[in-house]
Amino acid sequence: MALIALLAACGGEPGTKKTEDRTEGWSVEKLYQEARKATLDGGYQEAIDLYEKLEARYPYGVYSQQSLIDVAYAYYKNGDAELAIEAADRFVRLYPLHPNVEYAYYLKGLVHFRREVSILEKWLPQNLAARDMNNARQAFDNFGQLLRSFPDSRYAPDARQRMVYLRNQMAEQDILVARYYMKRGAYLAVAARARHVVETYPRSAFTPEALELMVTAYRILGLEAQASDALRVLNLNYPSHPATERAGKLATVQ
Repeated sequence: MALIALLAACGGEPGTKKTEDRTEGWSVEKLYQEARKATLDGGYQEAIDLYEKLEARYPYGVYSQQSLIDVAYAYYKNGDAELAIEAADRFVRLYPLHPNVEYAYYLKGLVHFRREVSILEKWLPQNLAARDMNNARQAFDNFGQLLRSFPDSRYAPDARQRMVYLRNQMAEQDILVARYYMKRGAYLAVAARARHVVETYPRSAFTPEALELMVTAYRILGLEAQASDALRVLNLNYPSHPATERAGKLATVQ
């Protein structure tokens, strides 16, 4: 009996030694401070572990609220895109009036923006027309939501600049497709794709070329009224652009 008691006191089966948790007994303040420190030091996985423990042990209160948006950032920096978006969405859903809601929108935009840039770097220039633009659209929508809801946010200037970049990327893809249709002689498709650029990305760097393509396609199709309208818009908004000169010469030839 004494031997049995001794074995029981030594605990369980061989190889099942309990791992010591250094955070056991830590207060919510201690957990949060250490998680913040790990984040600032670039130890994002450590920070994630600490934030998750904080939420599990102290699910209510200001520290729990702040840790949710902070862990979203740590996920983002750690390359865990889906978890970052999930945490940011949860933060907005649970605390819609929290001052950091604007940052949640901004962070979601950053996550999708990073994905878009990463995908872009993997494509050869000739294949850009075929790439998936979902991340670009998601980032554009996230930044747009931030600007609509918080136009004076400190994140607004950066969001606007990123939206300009994204707008040009999305417009460029449509222009590449329109050029392809032009080579194939699919002029109705050219006009439709170019019109989409003009209507959806009116201030993009590719809007002048879109209007030029519309002029060309409509004239080939014999739709003179539509061609004249596109040329008028081109002359009015981009009088000195090379696309305007080319479209004007086409009209003269016609």
